[in-house]
Amino acid sequence: MTTALLLTVFPFAMIFSAMTDLLEMKIENWAMVVLALAFLPAAFLVGLSWQVLGLHILVGFMCLSATFGMFAAGWMGGGDAKLIAATALWFGPSMMVVEYLLMGALFGGVLTLLILTLRGKLLPATGFAFVDRLMEQKTGIPYGVALGVAGLYVYSHSFWMTAAVG
Repeated sequence: MTTALLLTVFPFAMIFSAMTDLLEMKIENWAMVVLALAFLPAAFLVGLSWQVLGLHILVGFMCLSATFGMFAAGWMGGGDAKLIAATALWFGPSMMVVEYLLMGALFGGVLTLLILTLRGKLLPATGFAFVDRLMEQKTGIPYGVALGVAGLYVYSHSFWMTAAVG
């Protein structure tokens, strides 16, 4: 059961969030709820202590508070804010959360440069609705793609994977 939970829920949530943000410019709330709720049984199955569990929750709440402020300021989308917080819940008080944020920024920068470059070269008339939407100047950047890739990258070498396959 532990292996199935650890190998499916987190990766699925990251992939689903990235794909829906790319295709629809939206990250579904229910995916973040599932990700956050699945953390509790996962934490108990791998044997996190109550103190460590509390620290994970604190890190998730701190990230939610910071990203909510960024959302309120108009600096990021609400789905991105919730995705960062739910992911930080899993990575907790460790360098994994720092690595996640740094990799998200790096992948997000590359994604932004790619989309901005393509916007200068492609007209929004490719015949694919999501591509045409991305090519419009007023459309934002689907940052959930970068956050999903960063989450998968960090998760792939985390203690969660060790617990799943070890």
